[in-house]
Amino acid sequence: MIPSKITKIACIGAGYVGGPTMAVIAQQCPHIQVTVVDINEKRIADWNADDLSQLPVYEPGLPEVVAAARGRNLFFSTDVEGAIRDAQMIFMAVNTPTKTFGVGKGMAADLKFVELCARQIAKVATEDKIVVEKSTLPVRTAESIKTILESEGNGLTFRVLSNPEFLAEGTAIEDLYKSDRVLIGGDEDADGQTAIQALVDVYANWIPREKIITTRLWSSELSKLTANAFLAQRISSINAISALCEQTGADVDEVARAIGMDSRIGAKFLKSSVGFGGSCFQKDILNLVYLCHHFNLPQVADYWEQVVMLNDYQKHRFAKRIIDSLFNTVSGKKIAFLGWAFKKDTNDTRESAAIYVADELLHDRAEIHVYDPQVKAEQIYADLEYLQKHRRTNSHSCSEQEPITVDEIRSLVHVHNDAYTAMDNAHAIALLTEWDEFKHYDWAAVYQAMKKPAFVFDGRNILDRKQLTELGFNLHSIGKG
Repeated sequence: MIPSKITKIACIGAGYVGGPTMAVIAQQCPHIQVTVVDINEKRIADWNADDLSQLPVYEPGLPEVVAAARGRNLFFSTDVEGAIRDAQMIFMAVNTPTKTFGVGKGMAADLKFVELCARQIAKVATEDKIVVEKSTLPVRTAESIKTILESEGNGLTFRVLSNPEFLAEGTAIEDLYKSDRVLIGGDEDADGQTAIQALVDVYANWIPREKIITTRLWSSELSKLTANAFLAQRISSINAISALCEQTGADVDEVARAIGMDSRIGAKFLKSSVGFGGSCFQKDILNLVYLCHHFNLPQVADYWEQVVMLNDYQKHRFAKRIIDSLFNTVSGKKIAFLGWAFKKDTNDTRESAAIYVADELLHDRAEIHVYDPQVKAEQIYADLEYLQKHRRTNSHSCSEQEPITVDEIRSLVHVHNDAYTAMDNAHAIALLTEWDEFKHYDWAAVYQAMKKPAFVFDGRNILDRKQLTELGFNLHSIGKG
């Protein structure tokens, strides 16, 4: 019988989605035991560490949530099978990267980890279970999961729910506390409705019932992809206008403010920048493009693909502006990067604009000196090395140039624990992440320590233009002529 009252939850995957989401559920539902499992022993050890500032996910407010629930009803473990066996409801929050090989290479989601989860649940389970898709998945993935569970599940009954996350990294805890909406999709039969209600009851411990939306499975899965596609579309739209602003003398921030006051448009996601990053936007749009091609909708596919192409263009345009401004070469020149994370208040670097800007400058043999308050050196090197390994996999995110060797990366890229050291004697500064601390540096001291002319390329439009130009900087901002 499908459980109707949940007292034990397991989550497979202790990453950016699983860890924070389960921590908040545990904090808000002290009557429910929540166990987060992962095969990565170091990650689980980090979640269990005494020093909460060293959690594997950096998210404002997360240490306090973990401290409140860990050891009471929140547990982190590598015992995947034990957690599956005990839980009535199992969340799947595993990685679903874009495929780097085979059919759909460069666009389709790689669902091997989802399939492995489903097979492990089917193998280990001894009672009927509710299985919840938390990872962002293509439409009708639930059908594949159900087929595996029913085929290998020893006659047990499983119901699969779609419960996509709508978290913005950097504000994830606040988003979990005060969600715009919680979306739950499930089957329309009696067991499906029981499963839906069981998950509704979990969220209803702190989310107002009117903000919990229930739909069919396929609608829920598609809603996640569509939401991210629409948000990314807005960013690419204003970035397209930023290129025109630079040529005409207009100011993209003034344009954004003017159109954002139109109630039909709204002001959110109209901030021009060097380009969007993160684990979701590009991956989900390309997944949507692949689905459209699969269902023979080429015009729809082309429309959404253009959003990604515009984002790539913005990153390339930024890198080219650096090279052009520095007298058409950056070879041997010190370029300081302020920021590597894809946005502030996170240590997530997936699809960060900084990676691709660095890649272009490295091909011109620039010496790149990176400072980011939360991203560690090994992650920066791993990002660049991964890009070289897969640079021909995805034409959207990698240029056609030859890969840079690991030795070249290690000799040209230097990571600093101090921003002023990174900027000392630099030919130029590229601001790639909108960390608040960057606004408050002693820019007069920075200017004195740089080579002249001193260039600053503000990829997030957060610096005081008047102040920096008066100090003598040659300042280049996005979308400002």
